[in-house]
Amino acid sequence: MSETGLEKVSSNKTFDGDLIKYKFKSAALGGLDANFNLYLPPQASSGKVPILVYLAGLTCTEDNGAQKGAFFAAASAQGIALLFPDTSPRGAGIEGEDDDWDFGTGAGFYLNASNPKYAKHYNMLTHVTLELPQVIETAGLPIDFKRQSIFGHSMGGHGALTLYLSSPTKQYRSASAFAPISNPTKCPWGEKAFKGYLQGGVEEAAAQYDATELIAKVKEPVHILIDYGTGDNFYKQGQLLPENFLKAARDAGHDELQVRVRSQEGYDHSYYFISTFASDHIHFHANLLKQ
Repeated sequence: MSETGLEKVSSNKTFDGDLIKYKFKSAALGGLDANFNLYLPPQASSGKVPILVYLAGLTCTEDNGAQKGAFFAAASAQGIALLFPDTSPRGAGIEGEDDDWDFGTGAGFYLNASNPKYAKHYNMLTHVTLELPQVIETAGLPIDFKRQSIFGHSMGGHGALTLYLSSPTKQYRSASAFAPISNPTKCPWGEKAFKGYLQGGVEEAAAQYDATELIAKVKEPVHILIDYGTGDNFYKQGQLLPENFLKAARDAGHDELQVRVRSQEGYDHSYYFISTFASDHIHFHANLLKQ
């Protein structure tokens, strides 16, 4: 373990870069061990590179996006590092946190919990936006945190959009999402998460954790790309609601250049869908990260 507390767990060469798994004790997650994967493209051997953060969905870990997303070829060619955080704290031992697949472990929803039961450990917002950049920078890894963007899938798409839109410092240059939970205060997954994690429930969530509510209030230019599949069962069940986000964006004056929402005929919610459009998303961010 290094002086920063960062322990290298494994390393794999891919597309002339290196995918490295790290582990450390996370203060944001209440002192629990946290894992993340970091892909350093070949360009990182000669200087700092921009970074794109990938947030995975419900039940996932830091490995799903890295193993199944098909992001590395494009990231290597564009000289972009990829950061894959976990989706929740692990091993908090809170009563009831493992009762359901869509709440608790593997389902942190990229927020900071205000319900005292969860507030010590469930602080994924701080973990992703502040703690991981600090830990990586302190370790001297070749990342230029002045050039960050963010993307994600499903619950992670919700996270990418909300962290991008709610950042007071404009931390990320762009956001994209695969099948995001776009209007979580109006769908069962979001309602369940917010009623559990937040003292103020859905009402508290609307101010910070609902992309549709947030885009309606943002007047400055944005850079957002969303893809969803018409064959996605969760889309059909009303969990994703991308049309609500698109309407709110257009009503707020964001045109096709600022907010693109693409329906992909017949695609489902899986990594087959994500890997099909992975290169599109990397190139979308690359245009902004290289400026």
